Amino acid sequence: MTNSVSLSLRKCSAPFLIKSCNNLGSFSGYASIFNELDDQGDRVLKGAFQKSLEAIAAQSTSPKMLWQHDASDPIGVWEEIREDDRGLFVKGRLILELRRAQEAYALMKARVLDSLSIGYRVVQASKGPNLKERLLKQLDLFEISLVTFPANRAARITNLKTREINNDPLIESIQHAIRILKS
Repeated sequence: MTNSVSLSLRKCSAPFLIKSCNNLGSFSGYASIFNELDDQGDRVLKGAFQKSLEAIAAQSTSPKMLWQHDASDPIGVWEEIREDDRGLFVKGRLILELRRAQEAYALMKARVLDSLSIGYRVVQASKGPNLKERLLKQLDLFEISLVTFPANRAARITNLKTREINNDPLIESIQHAIRILKS
């Protein structure tokens, strides 16, 4: 008797990778994308974070990781923040001993929560080509939040590290076969 297993590929419209790793709750993504017009009419230009990141490094501090921009609700720590050609790249880790961080992690695993947003003070800006557009040339970054609805819609979590990839029947069958072989 032969059993067959079918494997189906699932596609996602946005790149979002879930990786297996011991560093539970770690994730990365872009907190801001350069030259994207956000819902507030702002466009962050490349280099806008550079002086702020230099000051943060000199002071050995880090912007706070908040839940929905709520200063009373920190949920993790940022382990890497840098500008690249695309935008403000971040790597962070949720503090899973916190209830809100556990909830955020569950929402991230379910791909319900997939957005980031920045809290900043404008240091230098100018009018954009359109009347309601502002070009942000220099920003003082003080927090980066996990949010449901970002002003910069391209600011997304792109990777999440977790032990559980999914409950796919094929994976369950393989795990079952391994248990039988071990016994």
